[in-house]
Amino acid sequence: MPEQSSEPSIRLYFITLRADAFALAEVLDPVFEEEVLTTALFEDPDDTDNWQYGIYCEADDETRVRGLVADALGENAPASELLREEITITDWVSETLRDLAPVHAGRFTVHGGHDAAAVANRPITVQVDAGLAFGTGHHGTTAGCLMMLEKCLRRSSSRPLRLRSALDVGTGSGVLAIALAKALRIPVLATDIDPVATDVARDNCRLNGVASDVICETATGFEHPCFARFGDVDLVFANILAGPLQQLAKPMVQHLNSGAHVILSGLLPHQKTRLVARYRSQGLVFDEALIHNGWLTLLMRKA
Repeated sequence: MPEQSSEPSIRLYFITLRADAFALAEVLDPVFEEEVLTTALFEDPDDTDNWQYGIYCEADDETRVRGLVADALGENAPASELLREEITITDWVSETLRDLAPVHAGRFTVHGGHDAAAVANRPITVQVDAGLAFGTGHHGTTAGCLMMLEKCLRRSSSRPLRLRSALDVGTGSGVLAIALAKALRIPVLATDIDPVATDVARDNCRLNGVASDVICETATGFEHPCFARFGDVDLVFANILAGPLQQLAKPMVQHLNSGAHVILSGLLPHQKTRLVARYRSQGLVFDEALIHNGWLTLLMRKA
């Protein structure tokens, strides 16, 4: 899922045909984006003829979430039952990092401490011992952002790319901020709404030797004074969810220098049209899109 700071305790989900699952997403995604709850759409690993559409929430919120689903779908609810799965709350990032191979995205390699020796000769490495925050680099959204950054950096040989400072909004474990700081040694402001994530990102910056380049702050929206102190930027990473990305479009643009690049992720492919339209309405130009592991990453630019 898109980068977040804490694991929900249950998943409510439908198993249905692919077309029906995408139809569910069209109706329910906007509902749960407003609720700031994570949803997921993917092929059923046990039955490739079907797909799963799920909503992640706390157990004590189950009744309300089921009611929202019923109200939104009405008579169009699928014949299949809304199933329930309990999720064990653990330090899942640390557990999974032990079994995950390093992730390569252009010049960038994200790895756990156990693979440090194996990737020592890679151009730019980011070690993540992520603790309680999301963001190992293995998720399609994080890897997609690194791939898009690689595209921007490669273009700079033919199209001037002046990057003097950057933002990483929804930093999670700090992967993107660290990668950018290592690549260019420019100041980066990394923010998250969760203080646990901010602490983890700060620790990972120290671990990767970029603590002097990356400022980590706990901040909700762009009203926090850290943005005014940091000043306007030439690049923004925002790897969160479609709903918050729509809400942040107007205030985000106010912190961009002319020609600045904006890399947006945490998106499903069917959300492209409305996200691009929203940022175009704020004066940004659409440059490129890529899909990695089923997740959409967008590159926009301030003209």
